Amino acid sequence: MLDESAPDIPLVAAEEVEETLFDHYRLVADPGQQMMRADVFLQIRLPNASRTKIQAGMEAGFVKVNGLALKPSYKVKPGDVFTVSLPEPPRTDEILPEDIPLDIVYEDKQLLIVNKRAGMVVHPAFGNWTGTLVNALVFHLDKNLAQGSAAVRPGLVHRIDKDTSGLLVVAKTDEAMVKLARQFFVHSIERRYLALVWGVVALEQGTVDVPLGRSAKDRKLVEAKPEGGEGTRHAITHYRVLERLGYCTLIECKLETGRTHQIRAHMRYLGHPLFGDTSYGGDRILKGPQTGPYRHFVETCLKLCSRQALHAATLGFVHPATGAQVHFEAPLPPDMAELLERWRANAQP
Repeated sequence: MLDESAPDIPLVAAEEVEETLFDHYRLVADPGQQMMRADVFLQIRLPNASRTKIQAGMEAGFVKVNGLALKPSYKVKPGDVFTVSLPEPPRTDEILPEDIPLDIVYEDKQLLIVNKRAGMVVHPAFGNWTGTLVNALVFHLDKNLAQGSAAVRPGLVHRIDKDTSGLLVVAKTDEAMVKLARQFFVHSIERRYLALVWGVVALEQGTVDVPLGRSAKDRKLVEAKPEGGEGTRHAITHYRVLERLGYCTLIECKLETGRTHQIRAHMRYLGHPLFGDTSYGGDRILKGPQTGPYRHFVETCLKLCSRQALHAATLGFVHPATGAQVHFEAPLPPDMAELLERWRANAQP
């Protein structure tokens, strides 16, 4: 039970809000919840919610604990009930068509192949209801998309991260969806990614066969968990060295499974985070001197490619209608291509 008289609880008086508020989320802190700041707790528990947005919502009185408004520094206690209420009603599953340019590599009556640009979210979700690949697909294809199992993901057989570029296959018919999904399930899809990672990768090629699970510290991140256990999923990544670039290495990764953040988490586990990966520690100098011209060079490269240097370069599968094996490739986008050229020309250990 919340002790309102305790001096260490920085609650603020809730301002009266004239407009009707609609409940969007209700979260209850676990009985074993460790003490942490409320804004950190909510960032972990709410999908795609930035800490800045959460803090703004608290200051506006839209986020409450046990019915009272609070400051971001409030320390969460076991059993605390958090509610997030906003002036607009919760989103429905309706997807708004948007005229967003798409790089379509291939299209027929059954499917299409899209080369997704980095920075584009694949499907609508909390914090990203518009501007997604699905919004663009609905505009481009009208109603010619397989419905799938989730209303906000029509046509999607698989996904890649927002800041990863490269190839995606989209199903236009339910038959194509079923047959393609089956290939992903049995791991017969060929997917190869190009990644620039920090450090000198010791082996010319290797395999990471380590389960993945959500991080206990940040539920939006994934960790390699060799011990396995509850909540982990089997994950296998094959890799081989393509080019050694001083303090970084260009590798090719072949996915046998397709888990969330698989390559990013597996390479971090090996001690080689992806260059520019803000979530997994690759957005700072991990190898080489911390000062001088080299530091300036790395900082310039991080600005040039301000995301994880990961590109879904190839995609191969059995066509759901013809039964023929098909194969597609997407060249490196300009930011990664320029990044590699700079490392080739400038980075020497």
